[in-house]
Amino acid sequence: MTQTALIRPAWTPATIALMVLGFMVFWPLGLAMLAYIIWGDRLDEFKADVNRATDDFTSVFRKNRHCMRSTGSGNAAFDEWRDSELSRLDEERKKLDEMRREFDQHMRDLRMARDREEFNRFMADRKASQARTSGSVPDFNA
Repeated sequence: MTQTALIRPAWTPATIALMVLGFMVFWPLGLAMLAYIIWGDRLDEFKADVNRATDDFTSVFRKNRHCMRSTGSGNAAFDEWRDSELSRLDEERKKLDEMRREFDQHMRDLRMARDREEFNRFMADRKASQARTSGSVPDFNA
């Protein structure tokens, strides 16, 4: 993985070229690219909201499944095994969800560190550029 993505939600030459090309080929493609440039940085939040809504929606079915457990199959050993397997699967899902949240946070931290490093490099280059230009201008006040 490179340090900077070629296509990211920002006004880069690549995204502008893709947007213009999209408008030339088929206008909805250009419009989609424009939307990505403007609102693409919010996709992570949108994805998290969709995941949360989906989890809330599916929790209804999980609750119903728990209610169905109480009816049983008539075989006590099978019911006990099924309940233990379902609870084990629920625990595994919780662990996976936690790992996903940790990974998403790690990726946000990496992006923040990359952005911070790019900004610091920009500021250092800017200072160096200003130092060169201010050094080359003669001082007539002396």
